[in-house]
Amino acid sequence: MDNTIETMKQHRSIRSYLNKPIADEVLDQVLQAAQAMPTSINGQQCSIIIVKNTAKKQKIAKLAANQQWIGKAPVFLVFTADFYRSSIACEKNGQKQIIQESLEGTLVGAIDVGIALGAAIVAAESLGLGIVPIGAIRNNPAEMIELLELPKYTYPIVGLAIGYPADKPAIKPRLPFKTFIHKESYDSHNVRTVIDEYDKTMEKYYRQRGDKDTNWSRQIADIYKQVYFPAVYPTMKAQGFLNNK
Repeated sequence: MDNTIETMKQHRSIRSYLNKPIADEVLDQVLQAAQAMPTSINGQQCSIIIVKNTAKKQKIAKLAANQQWIGKAPVFLVFTADFYRSSIACEKNGQKQIIQESLEGTLVGAIDVGIALGAAIVAAESLGLGIVPIGAIRNNPAEMIELLELPKYTYPIVGLAIGYPADKPAIKPRLPFKTFIHKESYDSHNVRTVIDEYDKTMEKYYRQRGDKDTNWSRQIADIYKQVYFPAVYPTMKAQGFLNNK
């Protein structure tokens, strides 16, 4: 079996890191892998902000719901949907860019970021690094945008803490493979039964990990009953992502 595929299947989120810097040439391999990924119309709607400054990482950690591992990781990456460059390309050719005002534009930016994020994760883990994605950089987006000096038509989508692992936690169980893949059309039969069984698996996993008394569906319900990052919509509009087309 290809070692890269096996590495991907062994993924686990790492929140504890050795006090060991990441060499520039190693980090560059991760970033170059992310940049090499396909993007919509070759618009390359993703930019990555590299943060190594300890004080800035700690500020980001505070903004991101006090996730302290952000400050402790040697490198933190912010994956940004970027229509700033393309707006300049439009100006250069006498056109006014409007794609960022549409829901399609938001999807394009988020998809490009997601593809780049996935590549960075695979590259980092293949090099022996540990990672954890941070969606909570959208917790206080206005302050994050100011801290990173992001221009109009850009938006911080997700972060990635990277470092050499200080531990090796258990792999988090996934929903059964049969609910992930669908042959020819979506199969909605027996989903509730499968979730009932998966809840038992996750309850046992969290109990063994020792930090939660819950299961998958209960945790999801507690989060998805609300818009948990309500500042996203108004700050996206302020950045030019109107989502009105």
